[in-house]
Amino acid sequence: MAIEEVFSSKGRVKILKILTEIGELNISEIARRAGLNYTTTNQHLLVLEDHGLIRHKKFGRIRIFRFDEENPRARMVKRLIELWEQANKSE
Repeated sequence: MAIEEVFSSKGRVKILKILTEIGELNISEIARRAGLNYTTTNQHLLVLEDHGLIRHKKFGRIRIFRFDEENPRARMVKRLIELWEQANKSE
């Protein structure tokens, strides 16, 4: 996996940030918070899931997305976002 693929999209970065802050959300709520449409959000989520950073669980037709805490790369990305946000608050 190339790191550029994950961080090359502002939309994907927004989604990652949202999931680190909130925990888990359905696709419609992720789209709303990220300011993206449903289709674009879905495409970004598929890329992030393919890279093992997030996973989803299904409840009927509803999919709930969250970070894949079992994946070491996902934990590193989450930690990077948390540290970045802390640094922004202290500036």
